[in-house]
Amino acid sequence: MNSTMIHPKPLLHLRQSGCVVWLTGLSGSGKSTLAAALTDALAHRGYLGIVLDGDQLRAGLCRDLGFSPADRQENVRRLSELSSMLAEAGLIAVVALISPYQADRDRVRQRIGADRLVEVFCDAPLSVCEQRDPKGLYARARSGQIDQFTGVSAPYERPAQPHIRLDTTYLTVESCVETVYEHLCQRGFIFAGSQAAGAAAGAPARA
Repeated sequence: MNSTMIHPKPLLHLRQSGCVVWLTGLSGSGKSTLAAALTDALAHRGYLGIVLDGDQLRAGLCRDLGFSPADRQENVRRLSELSSMLAEAGLIAVVALISPYQADRDRVRQRIGADRLVEVFCDAPLSVCEQRDPKGLYARARSGQIDQFTGVSAPYERPAQPHIRLDTTYLTVESCVETVYEHLCQRGFIFAGSQAAGAAAGAPARA
């Protein structure tokens, strides 16, 4: 039986070069909020981005995976493959995923390529993330309802050398978006001037 392999073709009409913005950090550190705000800001300026949110993908593409180290590794691998294909097609793929292990993030860098990856560390301490707890996950983990929860019963390894570190305890969503946007301009992923794009929100990231 013959099979046809589908290769993504770059969207040459776009004023951008495909890349992956990989947001890592604890639950509640602001990854999902920043991912949504960044893609909104890009769209407002005529660029094409897409969000790959870890929580949402666990309801579909990754619904067969648990939270063991092996399953977390596979979860990261799937998102790195998917985001890499989107980048090859010319899109700006924004991944919001805890991705707690340095070894897994190193494999992401190898798969996507250092020249196409922007690793962003949403840096908020556990105490702040627990205080926010937008989905009530920390409370459930503390009561024993969730096993192997990152920051409580499973480790989070801080990125060794992220391209961008955002202190999401104090920085507003707007300033975080501006920082990432400027980086995209400086790296040549966006073919435009370096005027920064802002998000609509003016409060610290919380999800």
